[in-house]
Amino acid sequence: MNARGLTTDILFGLAPIALLLAVWQGLVSFGYAPPTLLPPPGQVFQRLVQELTTIAFQQEIAATLFRLFAGFLIATVLGDGLGLAAAASPAINAVLRPIVRVLAPLPKVALYPALLLLRGFSHGSKITLVTADALFPILLSTYYGASMVEQKLIWSAMAAGTPRRQILFKVVLPAAMPSILTGCRIGLVISCIVVFLAEMITSTDGLGHLLVTAARTFQAVDMFVPLITISLLGLVLNGLLQALRSYLLRGFPEV
Repeated sequence: MNARGLTTDILFGLAPIALLLAVWQGLVSFGYAPPTLLPPPGQVFQRLVQELTTIAFQQEIAATLFRLFAGFLIATVLGDGLGLAAAASPAINAVLRPIVRVLAPLPKVALYPALLLLRGFSHGSKITLVTADALFPILLSTYYGASMVEQKLIWSAMAAGTPRRQILFKVVLPAAMPSILTGCRIGLVISCIVVFLAEMITSTDGLGHLLVTAARTFQAVDMFVPLITISLLGLVLNGLLQALRSYLLRGFPEV
């Protein structure tokens, strides 16, 4: 992508955000929402900049990121492994298919009370919830990506003398990589949402805990700061994953 095209994409990406901020400021300026409930965006971002320089707020971000990355990485390993295994083995596929059909539509947050009893109130229950929610989109994307690999590619690799045990890593995995990375992007977005929600429900630290604490004391500005922070973190992480995707798929025509 040339510099002009990249600049155009950035401008188009920033336009909706600028419009949202303008609507936010308009609601406050024209009195449609009281500042005690909806503070001006400038005041929120000023507080955000102040908080980012404090050790306490950085520790809250670190707690959230630790749970997010731990759950997401576990989901990625399990989802990719199970998806590839199901695509390669009809027996494994027959076992996993009914389980996925039953558990995939289930709202995993409904299991959170049970997870609290099993894993406690610390990192374990939150990491498990993130893993459970992010697992299925990664698993399904990996399975369908591996299943859609053209059979002639496998035959060609076998005819060229590639050992059967290496076909998975040399043929199937590279061909399924676009679908796998798409599932990872979806899983990452879900992880950001779920870890924040889990911290709102029960936690003594993290960005979600900060929001609940501020809401209980009617501190509107402090309530919006963790919301903006998790949004910015999601934006940055998604951009990094997209950059990784472009690097890994640099030989594919659609990239």
